[in-house]
Amino acid sequence: MRPEPSELQELVRDLHRQGSAWLPAGLGSRLDWGAPVQDSCTVLSCGALRGVREFNPGDFTITVAAGTPLVEVQETLGHHGQWLSVDAPWGDGHGAAAGSIGGLVARGLAGGYRQRYLGVRDQLIGIQLMRADGVTARAGGKVVKNVAGYDLMRLFTGSWGSLGLITELTLRTLPQPPLRRSVCFQGETGDLALLSRWLLGSSLSPERIDWWNDSLAASAGLAPTPLLLIGLASVDAATLEEQVRCLQERSTLQARVLDAATTETWLALARGGAGGPGTITAAAPAWLLRLGVSPDQLETLMQDPGLAGLAVDMAAGSGLGLAWTGPAEAQAAVTSGQVLALRSLCEELGGHLTVLRQPPGASLPAWLDAPSRPLIEAIKRRFDPAGQLAPGRLPGVAQSFSTL
Repeated sequence: MRPEPSELQELVRDLHRQGSAWLPAGLGSRLDWGAPVQDSCTVLSCGALRGVREFNPGDFTITVAAGTPLVEVQETLGHHGQWLSVDAPWGDGHGAAAGSIGGLVARGLAGGYRQRYLGVRDQLIGIQLMRADGVTARAGGKVVKNVAGYDLMRLFTGSWGSLGLITELTLRTLPQPPLRRSVCFQGETGDLALLSRWLLGSSLSPERIDWWNDSLAASAGLAPTPLLLIGLASVDAATLEEQVRCLQERSTLQARVLDAATTETWLALARGGAGGPGTITAAAPAWLLRLGVSPDQLETLMQDPGLAGLAVDMAAGSGLGLAWTGPAEAQAAVTSGQVLALRSLCEELGGHLTVLRQPPGASLPAWLDAPSRPLIEAIKRRFDPAGQLAPGRLPGVAQSFSTL
């Protein structure tokens, strides 16, 4: 259902009175991600909640309706030399399949730009939402230095629609870097790990440090060898060139310098954009996994044979990233047992594995119970005591909340 803004609140109240289960959604482009919800659950899209409500270029803040596509927000900001320092969601490619800004926040999946700019929750300064009973609430404000109200922004980031429907967001913007370069290093995993450790401890402040496995490197037309893609940005050309030279002099590996256009093409590949014939990228992969390990254990993960058949893009600074299958032969080669073993390894390395998408019949839990499960369930009961929102999908709880 995609109600008009004037109809939304009354529709939510009707669902509450009827005791009907419903799933808050953005544009509905990634409904099959994460834990499945009940078949009888009504999907309520906020796609009609669209547009920029307020934009203050001088204050570097923007308020948008939750159903506004991220690509439209970036275009609006770009006319003023600004941007939201977040990655487009996986499956975006070159922008054609971008989801809504509300959906991006609800999933809370940070990409490589987190290295320099932190995650999407750190860009939020205000939120408006609708509870399961149709009551509206607002937290935060419309200026960067604001501490008013409860910190619902961080609570709703990554809530997967389990606490309420996000209707409006105020975010912090940044000046668009006028100059960008990327430096690519290919080599053995140990050599890349050495360079990554040095870079993370250096005075350089790259925008991103992305670690690709051999399969993803091949999709960019390179040799099937792991690589580090280091993104740099500056307002001064000389400073940018100095950073590039510093990287080239530091490593014995051969450096390949990419301009901004080539960098964007490569980043589109890492967002599931189409590669050449036989590459491992795909628009709708059988498996899409979110991996997270302690950053100092990333080298061990990238060498694990359990990544066979998967394209992998990990952020070296945070230890977070995505893995996915591509062509039919690669999809068939990745089994549920392999994913379970990979999940166990991530836990051993101080992290986790979330199954965002899986083939029919796999039936793996999207996530396991978090140590904070009792607290998560208590928060759920406060926001949705009847258990109507996204039944079966509560991050940090392996089974459906409605069974408790």
